[in-house]
Amino acid sequence: MTASAYTEFYTDVYRPLVSAYHGRLIDAASIQDEQRDYASVRADFIEPRMRERSCKTLLDVGGSTGVVAHVMKERFDLLATVIDPAPLEIEVARALGLKTITGFVEDYDSGGATFDFVVLCQTVDHLLDLSLSLSKIHHLLSEEGLFFVDIVDFRAAYRRNGSVEEAIKIDHPYYLTDKTMRAYLARTGFDVLAIDYAADHLHVGYLCAHGKKSFDALPDPASVSEQWREIRATQNSLPVV
Repeated sequence: MTASAYTEFYTDVYRPLVSAYHGRLIDAASIQDEQRDYASVRADFIEPRMRERSCKTLLDVGGSTGVVAHVMKERFDLLATVIDPAPLEIEVARALGLKTITGFVEDYDSGGATFDFVVLCQTVDHLLDLSLSLSKIHHLLSEEGLFFVDIVDFRAAYRRNGSVEEAIKIDHPYYLTDKTMRAYLARTGFDVLAIDYAADHLHVGYLCAHGKKSFDALPDPASVSEQWREIRATQNSLPVV
């Protein structure tokens, strides 16, 4: 998709589409409680590192209705900004008293301002250009700042479901594993300080800081070959009769 088409998708199509896909209403109101619980657990994981730094500002990239940003704002006493391409969800975030930006982080001009804490929660799989977005976040993060990002581990998903198709999410352009996400972070110039393996056994979270770029970082070839064999075996397994 082009950026303009993706904006249209998140304006008119995204929530009705995922609601139909999951067979239940998923909108700005229905996700509130789930998002608060999610944010509280992530804040518990992040808090020890936050105590080591003097963070004052937060940027929530793909922050939707602002629930996660609001929880982080209250927990860590931050001045919070949410950026998201969906106008209706941005309205909800604004009602929480958060500063809001309607659009994509790749297009955002901060005027040279940086943020002490940047989060990319349940969003990285939705991006149009993962490398570009991570590079922009790296640029927006203050020198001593913290960056949190989490993925749905594709390998965990297809192993749990016993099927690649059942691991596909209709709104995800990217399907990441722990090894590929670590490579993306290293290539961008992030050091991983701590890793959170969520209770759902699907999400993996990475708390990062500025580090040295590893331009040629890739998952090792042996692990890639192993995963391809695993995918083929999953897809070609005989049905239970």
